[in-house]
Amino acid sequence: MRIALVALLCAGLGAAAALGIGRVTGLSGRSTTETVVVRGPARTTTAGTLAAARAAALPRGGSAFSPERIFAARSPGVVTVFAYVGDSGAQGSGFVVRRDGTILTNAHVITNAGETGAGAKVQPASRLYVEFSDHDRVAARIVGWDVFDDVGVIRVSPTAHRLVPLPLGRSAAVAVGEPVAAIGSPLGNRNSLAVGVVSAVGRSIAAVTAARFELVDAIQTDAPIAHGSSGGPLLDGAGRVIGITAQIRNDSGGPAGIGFAVPIDAARRSLRDLVAGGTVAYAYAGLQAEDLTPALARHLGLPVSHGALVDSVNAGGPAAQAGLRGGSRSVEFEGVSVRLGGDVVVAIDGTPVTSADDLVRIVTNSLRPGRTAVFTVLRAGRQRSIPLRLSTRSD
Repeated sequence: MRIALVALLCAGLGAAAALGIGRVTGLSGRSTTETVVVRGPARTTTAGTLAAARAAALPRGGSAFSPERIFAARSPGVVTVFAYVGDSGAQGSGFVVRRDGTILTNAHVITNAGETGAGAKVQPASRLYVEFSDHDRVAARIVGWDVFDDVGVIRVSPTAHRLVPLPLGRSAAVAVGEPVAAIGSPLGNRNSLAVGVVSAVGRSIAAVTAARFELVDAIQTDAPIAHGSSGGPLLDGAGRVIGITAQIRNDSGGPAGIGFAVPIDAARRSLRDLVAGGTVAYAYAGLQAEDLTPALARHLGLPVSHGALVDSVNAGGPAAQAGLRGGSRSVEFEGVSVRLGGDVVVAIDGTPVTSADDLVRIVTNSLRPGRTAVFTVLRAGRQRSIPLRLSTRSD
């Protein structure tokens, strides 16, 4: 929804030396050669999920953070994922979430999303294998993928290997400075542990699988992650999954730098919808916006200090059809180009909008395609209520 200002490199799909480091957008590590050895042959309620997470939480023994205990308890449920789109192979990570063989990973691990050009159809892996911590490798199948939140769901036979599901926590409760552990297969080094802290929460990052849109509420961490880590779990001190490691950003694309994880609250929604129907539908408003800051509001003489300033509306989209207005001219304000003349969104269905991220967050997480939402906007100093019928995001 917001225009992405930076390109974020993908942490996964690279890794094994035989696969190498791939394209900038996907870092897929794809190769045209392959050696495969196969040795092995309902919706959950929120209350039930939280109860299960609490029951599965590791006792901390006080407030001490114990990476050793987390790794010992959770690594049996973490897998290495090998995916082949045609003759091109790639490697990432994943983790078991249900005893029926359901495994969470990233969409870019099991498809070529992020490597295709604009308008190109996403191709799923035609062959898929997962390798457990004891090096046993079994065949898997794709349940579905969500390009917008970069979530993939795959499944193995529950009788093919002993399964150790990882408990899911709540990313909304994550705090900056909290210690975390990441388990995965960076650079092909399977079953590896990395530790660090939560560096930031609520980050908006460009989705490498759908760069026109942003993933809100991403978790930033300094735990070292690298190509091949994508799809692995980011765990809190109690051993609960709070995110799926997905991207790194640095100058070289190596293991050091800034890491980002898909928040597990978003991934839980993707998991639910993909298991239920194989797809995830997101509401689409068809506008781009930026933050209205207090300084800019004072400069413009507006009666509000925060909101989402509409830069533009997409021709023929829901916002345009509803009559929302984008900016008409660009000016420089405090060293930044700002587009002025558009509506300022201050609430959606009565929920306050204090930033462009709020607008994205509400449309993405709270609204569904086909629903009519009331956008409260400020236009020419007056407040207006505009009904807007949302459509469905397109890949």
